[in-house]
Amino acid sequence: MPSLSKSNVPQFSVDVYQNEYLPEGGREVNAIVTVTSTGGGTSGGRPLPGDAAAAGVVIMVDCSGSMEYPPTKMRNARDATAVAIDTLRDGVSFAVVAGTHQAREVYPANGGLAVADPSTRAQAKQALRKLTAGGGTAIGTWLRLADRLLAGSDVAIRHGILLTDGRNEHEKPEDLHSALDACSGRFTCDARGVGTDWEVKEVTGIASALLGTVDIVADPAGLAGDFQAMMENAMGKEVADVGLRLWTPQNAEIAFVKQVAPTVEDLTERRARTGPRMGDYPTGSWGDESRDYHVCVKVPPAVVGQEMLAARVSLVLPEPDGTTQVLAQGLVRALWTDDMAASTRISPQVAHYTGQAELAQAIQQGLEARKSGDLDSATAKLGRAVQLASASGNEDTAKLLAKVVDVVDAVNGTVRLKPKVADADEMTLETRSTKTVRVKK
Repeated sequence: MPSLSKSNVPQFSVDVYQNEYLPEGGREVNAIVTVTSTGGGTSGGRPLPGDAAAAGVVIMVDCSGSMEYPPTKMRNARDATAVAIDTLRDGVSFAVVAGTHQAREVYPANGGLAVADPSTRAQAKQALRKLTAGGGTAIGTWLRLADRLLAGSDVAIRHGILLTDGRNEHEKPEDLHSALDACSGRFTCDARGVGTDWEVKEVTGIASALLGTVDIVADPAGLAGDFQAMMENAMGKEVADVGLRLWTPQNAEIAFVKQVAPTVEDLTERRARTGPRMGDYPTGSWGDESRDYHVCVKVPPAVVGQEMLAARVSLVLPEPDGTTQVLAQGLVRALWTDDMAASTRISPQVAHYTGQAELAQAIQQGLEARKSGDLDSATAKLGRAVQLASASGNEDTAKLLAKVVDVVDAVNGTVRLKPKVADADEMTLETRSTKTVRVKK
């Protein structure tokens, strides 16, 4: 992987929000860690001299038989891919893959990546015209081809865009899981489901494993705008493979690590041990942006007046020589007190994101109960979701919930299930259930 000099790495900062006070014998320390990167990325598509060649993008387009129904779906997919290609900066390496029950490189079709310029963009768009629908769906093969193409190119930022309209029916689930395991940490991938015949858990699982975004495009006519936005976001990334490193003292342990903004993503099981009492959690690629993480540490109980460092949080970037560049640091502390008011006060940031994580879970459990016919449980869970969305000001999620339930009293979470719900509305709510709002300042 090519090295990124300190001059073209964005500036990172870490801010820790917590109530550090614990009652005597208390063991659980919660903190919200806000990570912000500035000075790289959002160029609005303008060339960044010397940096463009460090990025590679592979666009994977579903070309299975179902993409022909209706015929506008395949045409919209071709048009959207053309818009994405036009959004590429000069110097970015790219390829287009047609995905069916096998994967085929449509452009440049030489086993590698092309370098974006006016000529290659025109050639790629010409090649798109030959895309036709036919065959099955085996997404694992698409991902493995994208991985090979990106790995064969000298790029530091490796990204995929994946579009599908159906279920992964032509390979075993373990084949897809194996492909995701193989690709995890090698490139990030945004995933989109078009129409309403795809499996939400399948597509969200792909984006989650590969640290990308996920969304539904219920109307194929919306693909072009969505693909343009995805590619602009990809073009804004300036540094890849950033790790969230947590060190804990002896007898302390990490209970969980979750990204909680802009979406909820549990990173706990992705810890890679990097030293004694130290591990890294992947965060993917960064441009100009800010994200929040909820860190929970279990510390040994102590007496009143004792103080300790519960965890050291670092943002780290691996170097080609095996060393690690520390981009920013923050501290999580614990202080035991007999002041009841101090030890029982919950940090507003911790309280907010605990509620946002519960909101995502309530939506997912409520929709699952609705599908299984457990209407009482569905009503209770979705009512709780409405209550949490209202309390936190998550207006976008509240609007999506209102398409699935009739809201009687948002404050108390009193709802009635709608007798009929459009597939697109239910899938949109499920797909976007993990999107959060930032804590109110």
